[in-house]
Amino acid sequence: MVLRILVFVSICLLPLSPLLANTYDPTQRQDVSEFIDEMVREKKMNRAHLEGLFKDVNKRDDILELIARPAERVLVWHEYQKIFITQQRIDGGKKFMVDYAEALKRAEQKYGVPAEIITAIIGVETYYGGNKGRHRVIDALATLSFDYPPRAKFFRSQLVEFLNLTNKENLNPRLPMGSYAGAMGYPQFIPTSYRDFAVDFDGDGFADIWTNPVDAIGSVANYFVAHGWQKGQPVVEKIKTLKSAEKLPELRLNRFNRISMAEAKAAGVVPVNSKLANDLKTLPMAFALTEGEFYLLGMQNFYVITRYNHSRMYALAVHELAEALRK
Repeated sequence: MVLRILVFVSICLLPLSPLLANTYDPTQRQDVSEFIDEMVREKKMNRAHLEGLFKDVNKRDDILELIARPAERVLVWHEYQKIFITQQRIDGGKKFMVDYAEALKRAEQKYGVPAEIITAIIGVETYYGGNKGRHRVIDALATLSFDYPPRAKFFRSQLVEFLNLTNKENLNPRLPMGSYAGAMGYPQFIPTSYRDFAVDFDGDGFADIWTNPVDAIGSVANYFVAHGWQKGQPVVEKIKTLKSAEKLPELRLNRFNRISMAEAKAAGVVPVNSKLANDLKTLPMAFALTEGEFYLLGMQNFYVITRYNHSRMYALAVHELAEALRK
């Protein structure tokens, strides 16, 4: 218990963003009052605790602005690449791999996920723990649950799970900081991902993804293997030529309906690796540049990275950072 208190006190010491005066006081918001009724009825939570909590929860207009314009929607590949594939980030990854070599080796042996992939995820997500988010998780999840209709159902489920987590572990829900979407800690797990994939990788009795990089390493590896990571298999394959891109309607879209290698070849894809089996599922992709585009085949492990973040550019950035670290 002392460890958990220290973890969340350290989280509390992170800088807060400017907060708005508009709160989710249940006496002023019927939807919040009904949500609390549901939590009391279905999750057996304490009504007075929840009512007091939501009086302190802030509606954040800046979060609504951020979620409306993610970088993946407004940048072409080389612009996105410049953000994540930098010498500083590569050097930081090398240091992280030295500092936590034992944990990374153990995770690779247990889960089959390469150390450089685990490191690249943490490097892209939080700069190896240097930027875990500047928004209170409770503010982010409440704002998106009650005032972001396009994905209110999803974020409501995350809010429920976050309250379950803090209630179960006897933690103060006001303290954890995270992203504008409520993702937390070194690996930026949303609450349901914490529930399903966070592991106590150092054996101290608490899966601490906020301040413990060893637990974060094990949790990322566990997430990947649970989503189908194939040990020793490639992430992408290069395309030698692409004769008729118009036959591949998914080529330039952020979709994940994979097709067989035979179908890709019939549509004009000529892979550099001529030994790829015809029944192999793959995702032919085009990445836009300022002028023109380039093409890749996304394999099963590329698809697994997109389970972490659905953006193709994100997955390619993780792959390229991992390759830089591996070399």
